[in-house]
Amino acid sequence: MKAFLTRAVTPSRHDAGCIDYEPHEVDGQPGTFVFYERWIGREALDAHLHAPRMQELVPQLLELMEGSIEDGIRLLQPFRPA
Repeated sequence: MKAFLTRAVTPSRHDAGCIDYEPHEVDGQPGTFVFYERWIGREALDAHLHAPRMQELVPQLLELMEGSIEDGIRLLQPFRPA
């Protein structure tokens, strides 16, 4: 899984609108990964998700993981107290 994710990260970092794209392995849970991604907007994220490269990678990823991708996606909004 780690080798697969490594191949996917660099091209994604160069997608238009990508601000940050960082994979993390959960401490104490080898093989459990979390991606922290920041995009300039929803349109850039959608373009990334629908890119031909991602359409090819997602089925391969699903074979390696437990559960579904949708189960793990959380869209966040910044909270900046005054």
